[in-house]
Amino acid sequence: MSIQAELHATVQALVQPGKGILAADESHPTIAKRFKAVGVESTEDKRQEYRSLIFSTPGLGEFISGVILFEETLGQNSLERVTIPDLLKSQGIVPGIKVDKGKKPLVNALGDEITYGLDGLDDRLEIYKNQGARFAKWRAVYNISDTLPSRQAVEANAEMLARYAALCQAIGVVPIVEPEVLIDGDHTIGRSAEVNEIVIAEVFNALRRHRVQLETIILKPSMVTPGKECAKALPEDVAEATLRVFRRVVPAAVPGINFLSGGQTPEEATLNLNAMNSFGQQPWYLSFSYGRALQEPAQKAWAGNLNNRSQTQAAMLKRARLNGAAAQGLYTPGMES
Repeated sequence: MSIQAELHATVQALVQPGKGILAADESHPTIAKRFKAVGVESTEDKRQEYRSLIFSTPGLGEFISGVILFEETLGQNSLERVTIPDLLKSQGIVPGIKVDKGKKPLVNALGDEITYGLDGLDDRLEIYKNQGARFAKWRAVYNISDTLPSRQAVEANAEMLARYAALCQAIGVVPIVEPEVLIDGDHTIGRSAEVNEIVIAEVFNALRRHRVQLETIILKPSMVTPGKECAKALPEDVAEATLRVFRRVVPAAVPGINFLSGGQTPEEATLNLNAMNSFGQQPWYLSFSYGRALQEPAQKAWAGNLNNRSQTQAAMLKRARLNGAAAQGLYTPGMES
């Protein structure tokens, strides 16, 4: 199969009505925080147990088209001694991999951050692909205030995202491009819209500059919401503000926009996605790529005890099913019970 054919086949498998992407690519510090909240110490064995449990949830592939894995997980076996990529494939789910190396302060730009990981990325991508990964993810982070992000941060992060995406496509791996405008702060929904528009417009400028093929990327942005220290917005307002921004700056060539949940509760993330899909057909398929908003109930049900397998998988399937409905504008709050 040619590289072009590989890219198109992967995008087709990821962008399916009623399905979204599960982000299970938490770094060691992040998963340790999540596990601590449910009274579990984060060891390699416990991480393997938990992720193996959720990935083997019967019926998960009905609502999840892809899973973003952490490097450690890509190389692990399930509890049934099947490789994690093979376990996902048996569910009809595409395995993916987080490839960035995390964020650090951006030099000479106080309050801004930049993501690292381009050095040696081409070699790592070859290894990940041989292990079964068919798509990748790189996250850029933008702090927001009256003055942030600076022009320097907007341009530098867009350049990194574009160079990463070009490297991915060169070897037949679909890039998920993730510009995350953080929810931290007391900014209004109007300020969030302004920053998201600037950030995403610059990302697409950089993608074009690096000749990235827009038909074979997935965009994973933030929803346009007020800061978490500001009053919450209604789902209809979030949907309206988000769609207004995206219609201005996201080309119709992009096949799918899979939103991150970014600090929203599981219910909020589902309501907001559903509101967007209630506005009628858009140029792109609008779905989810949630981490905590999909996994939090499953982690609470598991609580480090393998005997809680059925409760863990039931909680995982429920959130996947509800978000699958929201991706088609068919979710109602009554479905929660």
